[in-house]
Amino acid sequence: MEYIAIGKIATTHGLKGEVKIDSWSDFDEERYLPGNRIFLERDGKKVPLEVATFRMHKNCPLVSFEGHQDINLVEDWRGSVLYVEKNDRIELPEGEDYADDVIGMKAVDEEGKELGTVTGFETTLAQPVLRIKKADGSTFLVPDVPFFVRDIKRKERTVIIHREEGLL
Repeated sequence: MEYIAIGKIATTHGLKGEVKIDSWSDFDEERYLPGNRIFLERDGKKVPLEVATFRMHKNCPLVSFEGHQDINLVEDWRGSVLYVEKNDRIELPEGEDYADDVIGMKAVDEEGKELGTVTGFETTLAQPVLRIKKADGSTFLVPDVPFFVRDIKRKERTVIIHREEGLL
């Protein structure tokens, strides 16, 4: 079974077992619907949990889980990573990709010259950026906006980057 990390438990909230989640998901409202199954990583194992309640508080998801609605049952979960099964991911609109689907793709410029390999995504205050590792081991960042990321060829596992003065 493949899992996708969707966030990390930052802290507890109140006495009824709510946890504040540092979310890595763009779909908190769908992801944490009551009844949904989430996996908590504990001691290297994925423990299934069922969402009991969800609400947003100061732009952070607050979630409680069935059978764990007491602060004493969730206090030691701080810092634990939460996952969903890859098959349970929300289907994205046409032309959008999950970060883990793009990581590992070859990055080329519009003429087909290889620039490197996409090794990650980062979020800045302005917009998300792709981290690309060049053959010499150095890395550079490319804003994940249509001006720079011209196309993603899923079958070829290639990202086409517009080369701009000073980008590389």
